[in-house]
Amino acid sequence: MASRNRFFVKEVGIGLLFIVVIVSLIGAITGCARAPQQKQADVVIWHWMTDRKNAFSELAARYEQETGRKVEFKLFAPSGVYTQKIQAATQAGTLPDIFGVLGEKEGFAIFIKSGHILNLDDAMQANNNEWQDKFFSKALIVNKFEKHNEFDVPPGIYGVPLDVSNIQMLYNKDLFRQAGLDPENQPRTFDEFIDAAKKLKQAGIQGLVSGWAETWMINCLASNFAFNIMGERKVMDTFRGKVPYTDADWIEVFNLFKRMADEGVLAKGIVAMNNKDAEQNFANGRAAFAFNGSWCVNVYKGMDPNLNYTAMFVPRASQRYPLLIWGGAGSSLMINARSKNQEQALAFLQWLTDDAQQAYLAEATNNLPANKNSLENISPILAQFAQSMENTTHPNIWPVHEKGPVVEAFNVGLQSVILGTKTPEQVAEEIQEVKVREMAKN
Repeated sequence: MASRNRFFVKEVGIGLLFIVVIVSLIGAITGCARAPQQKQADVVIWHWMTDRKNAFSELAARYEQETGRKVEFKLFAPSGVYTQKIQAATQAGTLPDIFGVLGEKEGFAIFIKSGHILNLDDAMQANNNEWQDKFFSKALIVNKFEKHNEFDVPPGIYGVPLDVSNIQMLYNKDLFRQAGLDPENQPRTFDEFIDAAKKLKQAGIQGLVSGWAETWMINCLASNFAFNIMGERKVMDTFRGKVPYTDADWIEVFNLFKRMADEGVLAKGIVAMNNKDAEQNFANGRAAFAFNGSWCVNVYKGMDPNLNYTAMFVPRASQRYPLLIWGGAGSSLMINARSKNQEQALAFLQWLTDDAQQAYLAEATNNLPANKNSLENISPILAQFAQSMENTTHPNIWPVHEKGPVVEAFNVGLQSVILGTKTPEQVAEEIQEVKVREMAKN
């Protein structure tokens, strides 16, 4: 009897366990049936812009509310990680509907010629250029390939700019007052700039700070002066090999940096300073001038919201030719030419770059909007940058480019001039030697 009872208890236990399992499974199944399924995104966007993460999320929510279409922004940062992600997706055929291409225009061209990026000419020019005319012209040029371009890319616009930027001088108005300078009367010529820096130095205030360890920034200022002294055509002829770097005009460009160093205009350690440290120095009032891009408005706001500064155009070194500064599209997005959601992607980018959305992005991120109709409520300092957008140029739009080893010799040579270890003439000779050697390779 005892054994039968044990068997009965065991059998009942197994039966109860079976019932519990079945009930649990039914509950799980019915629970899953009741759970709302998350809507799949109509458009997927990959980006690297950490400063715009929250703003993009808000805009995606607004777009879904207005249209019923779901847009998903996926952030991959920093930019190096993002670039690796894009390269891997290119090889695997898994690029999203919308993405951006970082780097030089040559790399951009490779993406286009490989069939990864959609030509936007038809959309831009529809309805009498309605979409195209909303942008600063210099913003579109960066994403545009003209006929007979050096990369053999079919002519067209291949990217949509979200914002624009340019690189100018800035100065601290409070430090100007301390040195007895008029903060409302900015230096407009190179001589006036030198004189102001001398007065600042006499007051114990450092002059110009910039991240010239990042040599592209020193190259940027040098090219500003070069365009002003010799004109765009002669600069391009130098790249073509028709004008040597030992030309008197190039010596004049190099001498401007020597003069800044000799007169004590430059902050201590400027050639070893990265731009983030330079920004910190300017924000903390340790230098009166800065050479930086319009993105600095957001940076300085985070470092010191009460910083009293203003933008100024790079001082002219000559009256011979126009002075052009670097600028153009800050960040751009492209449509995957192989995406099944091209129509939805195009509709979203048109919405994203419309007046209201561009104004929101400018307010939320302190970046200069690419849409020239969205400037009404931007900050006064951003407005100063905006006023100079039509006086910009950029290597990405030049008809010809200097070879990498020559650019490196140029930048390192300028650092040597600033440090006083070489004369402008010595540097010119060294750059030209590299130029001749590179041309001989071809």
